[in-house]
Amino acid sequence: MFAGITLAEMLPYVAVGFAAQLVDGALGMAFGVISSTLLVSVLGIAPATASAGVHLVETMTTGVSGLSHVLHRNVNWRLFARLLIPGVIGGVLGAYVLTALDASVTRPFVMAYLSAIGLYLLFRAIRFTPHHREPKIVEPLGLAGGFLDAAGGGGWGPVVTSNLLAQGAQPRTTIGTVNTTEFFLTLTISATFLFHIGAQGFTPDFWHPVLGLLIGGVIAAPFGAMVAKHVPTRLLLSLVGVVLTATSAFSLYRALI
Repeated sequence: MFAGITLAEMLPYVAVGFAAQLVDGALGMAFGVISSTLLVSVLGIAPATASAGVHLVETMTTGVSGLSHVLHRNVNWRLFARLLIPGVIGGVLGAYVLTALDASVTRPFVMAYLSAIGLYLLFRAIRFTPHHREPKIVEPLGLAGGFLDAAGGGGWGPVVTSNLLAQGAQPRTTIGTVNTTEFFLTLTISATFLFHIGAQGFTPDFWHPVLGLLIGGVIAAPFGAMVAKHVPTRLLLSLVGVVLTATSAFSLYRALI
């Protein structure tokens, strides 16, 4: 399956996987968005196949990242329980929709919404006060985040993390919890894609970048939890806002041109 792959061909994907997972583990978002954009825009892989590949990689990276967050005590287990089932249900529905329908119509609206949330988080970081609130809207976020993650090739972190932070949740445990929950989400989504697409959708050209993303992502996964634990709350909010706004605005631009 991996015969004929040279180191020079693999290194760019390893670098992308490393950078994307480092950002994702530290800020709770961006691996799916960055990786899916690369696979679809640069390599021309079909959206459903690209999303399946990204989720296969994320099954490994989120497992390592989630374990790291648990070891660093970055997980709010009550929040984890509230996100898990709705997220898995949304992921299965999103995977089915992407394999059956064209989700490009709704993507610009979702990206515009996420860009606005990113700007709001930047505003909150500027006017930050060290008081945190228990988020009230959780289960609907899990359902929507799981659906958009599967249908759009990325979205769990941007939708769930950003909205929980916008409600006043504590950044460190929110990021750790969302990352840990994502392992079970990606496992379910990957199984759903494999069932609907079948092995014929995964060509050698598909496996080459996926293997590189996997290597880079697994190497970077333990470091994100360390960053989330030690970076101050105001800086975390600022970084999440910048990454969310930049990636969403870029995706919106590509969707509209």
